[in-house]
Amino acid sequence: QVQLVESGGGSVRPGGSLRLTCTVSGLPFRSYYMGWFRQKPGTEREFVAAIDRNGDRTFYQNTVHDRFLISRDNAKSMIALQMNDLKPEDTANYYCVAADDFESLSYTYKYNGQGTQVTVSP
Repeated sequence: QVQLVESGGGSVRPGGSLRLTCTVSGLPFRSYYMGWFRQKPGTEREFVAAIDRNGDRTFYQNTVHDRFLISRDNAKSMIALQMNDLKPEDTANYYCVAADDFESLSYTYKYNGQGTQVTVSP
């Protein structure tokens, strides 16, 4: 049974930071490209960040590339998303995904978690 479990969400003020983590089980973690998406109420899902299998390559949505950092620990089957200088527009449910292909990860994936809520407000 494949499981992706996110944690680390919460409420912060604008300019604050949060670190999300996603622990994966039930699949060969090192064989999968990993990423983060977010979804705001009433809107379509939105790609946030992706990382390749070794952690050598990453890419980001333009609005977060200078504020967020994705990383992975293959020994722990875990990825993380360090989010700095958070803005109200970053408020969303953030979920991690596992994919077979790196280049298409921004729009398709194979597995996803349920997410963790991030709320940014004064």
